[in-house]
Amino acid sequence: MANTVWNIDPTHSEIGFKVKHMMFTNVSGKFNDFTSTIVNDGVAFETSEVSFTAKVASIDTNNTDRDNHLRSDDFFDVEKYENLEFKSTTIEKKSDNDYVITGMLTIKDVTKEVSFKAEYSGLLTDPWGNTKIGLSLEGKINRKEFGLTWNASLETGGVLVGEDIKLFAEVQFAKA
Repeated sequence: MANTVWNIDPTHSEIGFKVKHMMFTNVSGKFNDFTSTIVNDGVAFETSEVSFTAKVASIDTNNTDRDNHLRSDDFFDVEKYENLEFKSTTIEKKSDNDYVITGMLTIKDVTKEVSFKAEYSGLLTDPWGNTKIGLSLEGKINRKEFGLTWNASLETGGVLVGEDIKLFAEVQFAKA
């Protein structure tokens, strides 16, 4: 059976994250420049291979100074490491629409296995005749495990930036 290729629809997709700031509130951000493809046998979602790439320089936290700091060598070092990448290794079906997508995430020069909870919305045809699928994803990583170690101590105790990064995506894919 021929494989089916699905390309992300960036105008109907968002790739984002949240991190604790000063140990008590979350700061949100997203990547504005990304690509993703799903390839499967057209029968079952768990047969899919998912790949994702984000241009790290497209990071957007709604604060120019913070974004520039995140692009610096204190964090992502975009001059040296242009992209972050994910490639799935397994997709496990948990229930009708719930899956766990496991794969290798590369940030800077560190690659580690991570898993994402995924809600698969199934197939639909949009008003223009395009076949689409939708996914909601969520996961968590420890930023220090990927070489993102910069921090600052607070006078009141604690640190400025939390270690755990909550990742999320709301994405649509169109059949190629």
